[in-house]
This record gives sequence, C-alpha cells and structure tokens, in this order.
Amino acid sequence: MGNRKKAVALYSGGLDSILAIKVILQQDIDVIGIKFETPFIENKPDTYIEQSLNIVFVREDISKDFKKILLNPKHGYGKNVNPCIDCRILMFRKAGEIMEREKASFIISGEVLGQRPMTQNKKSLLMISEESGYGQWIVRPLSALLLPETKPEKLNIINRLQLLDIQGRSRKRQIDLAKNWGIKTYLAPAGGCKLTEPGFARRMKDLLLKKNFNKNDIDLLKVGRHFVLHKYAKLVVGRNEKENQKISSLVQPKDYVLNSQNFKGPLSLLRIYNDSDSHFSEIEKILDLASKITARYCDKNHVTDLVDINIWNSGKNINQKKYVQSLSEQQIDSYLI
Repeated sequence: MGNRKKAVALYSGGLDSILAIKVILQQDIDVIGIKFETPFIENKPDTYIEQSLNIVFVREDISKDFKKILLNPKHGYGKNVNPCIDCRILMFRKAGEIMEREKASFIISGEVLGQRPMTQNKKSLLMISEESGYGQWIVRPLSALLLPETKPEKLNIINRLQLLDIQGRSRKRQIDLAKNWGIKTYLAPAGGCKLTEPGFARRMKDLLLKKNFNKNDIDLLKVGRHFVLHKYAKLVVGRNEKENQKISSLVQPKDYVLNSQNFKGPLSLLRIYNDSDSHFSEIEKILDLASKITARYCDKNHVTDLVDINIWNSGKNINQKKYVQSLSEQQIDSYLI
C-alpha cells in the first residue's frame, strides 16, 4: 500500500465522522472524504463544516451495487428493510477501491464501539472489516484503543497513542471534543437512511415484491399517500400542491394520471408494475377504484357528491373521464400502505 500519509474517510456529515477525520488530520495525514450516494441516503451538505475541515471530498454512487444487497442481503435486514451490515461491507469495499485509486494508505470511519447494536458491536465491526476485503487497513479512530491494532498502526503510519477509546451510546465525549475543536454545527445522529424509517420501509417492502424497480420508483416512495390496489398496481395521491408538482415530475409514459377539473384536489399517479399491462384484464376495475380514492381527497361539499375524474395516459394515448363517489374512510384505509 506504500507509506504515503494519506487516508480515505467514510463521511456522513455527522459528528462522529467529522471527529474521526479531525483525529487523523492532527497527525499531519491528508484525508479524502468519501460521500456515498444511494437513493436512500439523504445528503444534507454542510458547507461550513466541509470547508472548515479543509479536505478534498469525492462522491461515489453505489446505487447499482446497493440494489443487489437490498434485494438479497446476506446478513438480513435490521428493524425495517435496512440491510445495514451488508451496506457497511459494501461501503468499506468501495472505500478500499478508492484508497487504491488515490494511492492512500488506509481507510477511516467514525464508528463508535457499542453505539449501534446491530453494526457497531465488536463482533460486527470486525466481521464487517474482514468481509470487505480491506479489514487490516480499516481504522476507527474514535474507538481504536478498544479494538485490535491495525496494519497502519503496526507500520507506524499513524500513532496509536493519539487515537481514542470512546464507546457506548452516550455522546458526551464527542460533544466535548467538538467544543474543544470549535465545531459548532453538525447533522443530528439519525443515520440519514430512509430505509430505517418505518413509514418509508412499509412502502419499500411493497416495492421489493415488484423486484424490477428503478430510481424513479424509489423517488415516488418519498412523496404522497400510497395505496395498493392490486398485486401489480399502486396509486400515489398528492397531499398538497408541492407534492402534486413532484408527482407530476415523476410520471412515466405507462403511468395513468388522475385529477379533477371541477374540484380542487390531488394529482394521482397510478403505476402498473407489469410489463404485460396491455393484457391486464382488471385495468378498468382498478381505474374505477383509483378514481374513487382520488375523489376522496378532492375539496367537495358532501361525501356523496359526484366528482369528475380525468384519466390520461400519454403512452397509451388514453384520455377519459369518470364521475364517481368517493370511498369511505374505512374503505380507504384497507388500501393504504
């Protein structure tokens, strides 16, 4: 790996990753920050912190590889549909490839021993390192003194005595360090992954059943109310004008779009997850159901009012209108994800 004093760092924008970088920078070692991107990671850049660290950042999109582990995680899911262990292995493997590309000497991470039960117990940390293929080159500066000595420490690329022994869920020591180093702003320690959010996870579980999904499908999960109308059919209903606009931007040629001309209300998108939907015998029944759900959220005077629902599909050159009564709350809830 060579003896150049340069490291690559997994960077999330959270306090732990910032502090891990600072610990290594204090040893006069250059650091390259890596921002991994997937459709599920909320990248919230903090320009002030990133500029104050005064390091180079690179972005690496791992969406394609992440989809594979999401569909079939070797180590299973967490509480929701978050394949955290497999995700960490993937990130360290990618970081190792960047380390070699950048001719750096080792990888650093802000993980703290015992902070997260699934991925940051000692057994998991060491197993993740080993399965990434770069285990001996991974340093966790905040807890390094509680973990086995790594190759960079043995080779004196870094000074082990200047690393730390933080462990557990308390963040007092990290906050004290931040104050001492003048770090005043940083992201909340929530992880930033949509797959850990129960509401989003329920929608994702339904999408996983379709298997043949893409980024557009994932982006659609982040907006509106979601209803499963059939094994291969889902309706997304906007909750306000901003969501209506977002849904409109995600419409694909095969999608059905529904709204009312005479009543203020949502834009709805009906998506069929079946390549042979032209032979989908139940489509009229589903369009009728989608219309009644859309009507429920239109601004009308009475539940029994007939609502005009326009339906169009650009890919199939369909433009039709239905007059429907909205479903009851109880009926609506039976389809809601």
